[in-house]
Amino acid sequence: MSYGPSEQPPAKITAPDLRAMKGERKIVMVTAYDYPTARAVAAAGLEAILVGDSLGMIVLGYESTVPVTLEDMLHHTKAVVRGAGQVHVVADLPFMSYQVSDEQAVASAGRLIKEGGADAVKLEGGVSMASKISAIVRAGIPVMAHIGLTPQSAAALGGFKVQGRSLEAALALIDDALAVEQAGAYSVVLEAVPRRLGQIISGRLTVPTIGIGAGVECDGQVLVNGDLLGLFDRFTPKFAKQYAHLSAVMTEAFQTFAAEVRAGDFPADEHGFAIPSAVLRQLEAEL
Repeated sequence: MSYGPSEQPPAKITAPDLRAMKGERKIVMVTAYDYPTARAVAAAGLEAILVGDSLGMIVLGYESTVPVTLEDMLHHTKAVVRGAGQVHVVADLPFMSYQVSDEQAVASAGRLIKEGGADAVKLEGGVSMASKISAIVRAGIPVMAHIGLTPQSAAALGGFKVQGRSLEAALALIDDALAVEQAGAYSVVLEAVPRRLGQIISGRLTVPTIGIGAGVECDGQVLVNGDLLGLFDRFTPKFAKQYAHLSAVMTEAFQTFAAEVRAGDFPADEHGFAIPSAVLRQLEAEL
């Protein structure tokens, strides 16, 4: 994206900007893991990008997000930041890069900001992670919290299941939401919780909620781009909507390319380069 000599690029969307959107406008967020996708998100006018550890499954082919490393996150965050322009970029803290201690959490978050160029970090967990959030915020780093279904700990939750369906579980999620807000999180992702519970939590918090399978009453919504674009065909979560089917488009394009190569139809003359006639005559005379 380029600007004329008298034009200024749009102002970078910050954590306070997103926080101020609560009650004013819906926040739209999508995952991205590379430069061209980030540019497309920026061109579409979305507010935020999540460089999610979902890249482990969507990009790297792992069975879960657990194997993703901090180095993986840094690599992809740098690429996204280069294409994101004004869009707010949040980078996931991967599994076991923050759970050990407050000091570890601050150090890992600091790398995603200083080396990766992210505007904020996200971590999973509620009450149990409040001290980590508080420590990171005290270091001057904005934190987006993530409660409900937390994929890094899905095994402990019994799999990828809806959370907060019992009275005890619902009350615990409300406690988690209040704890992460109190710890200093500027927004909270709510994943896979009943719509009414998502509405209750959104109403109790002064910071925005970003829903993914948590109902339309959340202050914003996020989807994994592999689900949204139809690029990830191993499974599609109930809460995801496919707005395109790019996997099928890609397969068809590859098949057409292969057929043209095998038939000798590609490359055609317009896809190649000509040698000057005089040079060609000299070359042929030399051979």
